[in-house]
This record gives sequence, structure tokens and C-alpha cells, in this order.
Amino acid sequence: MSGAAAPATGRLAVVVPVFDEARGIGPTLRQLAAQRDADFDAVFVDNASTDGSRAVIEAFAAARGLSRWRVVDEPQKGTGAAADTGMRAAIAAGATMLARTDADCIPRLDWTARIRQALTPREQGGLGLDLVAGSLVPRHDEGLGPVTRALLMGAVHIADAFGVVRPDNNGPQFHGPYVMAPGCNVAITAAMYVASGGFPRTAIEDLHEDRALVNAVRRLTGNYARRSDVVVRGSSRRVQAWGLKNTLLWYKDHAYRPEHVDIR
Repeated sequence: MSGAAAPATGRLAVVVPVFDEARGIGPTLRQLAAQRDADFDAVFVDNASTDGSRAVIEAFAAARGLSRWRVVDEPQKGTGAAADTGMRAAIAAGATMLARTDADCIPRLDWTARIRQALTPREQGGLGLDLVAGSLVPRHDEGLGPVTRALLMGAVHIADAFGVVRPDNNGPQFHGPYVMAPGCNVAITAAMYVASGGFPRTAIEDLHEDRALVNAVRRLTGNYARRSDVVVRGSSRRVQAWGLKNTLLWYKDHAYRPEHVDIR
């Protein structure tokens, strides 16, 4: 391994940025509460919601006795800013392994267990990775038809392949090949998060903070991997609002830029 970061041991935290998700966050909360490995902190970052998202999360946690779940505030708009605030709050509370998903996503029930295995040092029986890029598949409960869902999966693979050959994802400054790590399914050791500088504190309109984090890590180490067993089902609401073509253009450096990017 290159770079200054040491492997993590022990405490896992899940970070979830939240903006106006009061009506839709229920499935995400239930799936996190049902994780087979429930030994984790959960940090929800309220990114200036106006719909009572915080109250929904806190009521859910209180009703189920989830004392390690909490909500923190980040008034600066942006998924990058919110995710970074959550990650650093988790580290300050003692987390040594960090996972991120989003408030409209459904992690598979073994998600936290797989992440723990991947980030746990080899000498403790884990894979000893510094960063894990998980797999993203579409949700089945949003009315997306099988054909569109298949096209969306194909588009994800195309985007991944494009990222590998993209010129600014290549060069002698990187210790390994590019991997696409969706912001809603990425995990990293706390030590590597700090060493790499973490998520840039940006708005989603300005920068894809997940790609920026991956490339910052790649400048320090080659000890990262894509894991097909770390699975999150992502929302298709952008596809339904914008269409598949415009959604792909949005993720291609915002070649499509609508007036409102926060789809609810």
C-alpha cells in the first residue's frame, strides 16, 4: 500500500445525506434497521430540508430504540458538503470504517456486513481494502419497467467503461485503474478518508464528488476494489423525470443541466 493511511479496525458508521426526503425515506430507514450486521452508527445529514425530514428520521429511530442513529445539520447546499459533514462527524465519534448511501436508496440486507468484511484488515480476517466501490442496481418499487431497467443497467456499465478510458482518470499520478464508485454505495476507512481529503464540499451541480474522492484515493494507494457483493438499489426518479438519455448526459459532466436537479 502507498500513502500514509493505515487500515481500519472496529467501529462502522453509515452516512446518509438527506434533503427533503420526508415522504420517501421510509424504505431506506427500514432497510438500514434490518441490516444483518446491525453493529453500526448511522449519521443522517439534514441538508437544510424544509419538509420535516429530521423529525421523520428521529421518530423512526426513537420508536425502534436505535440509540446509535442521529441527525446532524449541514446548511451548505450540496451532496458533497453534506456527505463530508457526516463522514467527519462519524470519525469524531470514533468510527474507523465509513459507508455512504443516499436517502432514496435500498442497501441489500448484507450491505453493512460485506462492507465490514472488505474494510477489516487482513490479519483480522478481512480483505484489508482502503476503499470499496459497490454495485448499483435499480430499485424495483418505483414503477420502472423491465426494459427500461435493463437499459439503465447497461448504461451504468457503459459509464463505468467510459470512466476507465477517460483521459483525466488516467496518468502516472494514479496507483491503480479507475473504478466507478457511486456516491450511494461507497465505503472507505476513516484513515484513508482523512488522508485523501474526503468528499469535496460541493453541490451536485458543480462536481461529482464520488469521482473526485475515488481519484484522490487513487493518488495515494492502489488498495481499493470494485465489489459486486456490496449492493445498493438506487432510485430511478431522475430517469423517470428526465428520460434515460438526459440522465446519462447529466452524469456525463452535466451535459444536460435542468433548472432543478433535486428531483422529489
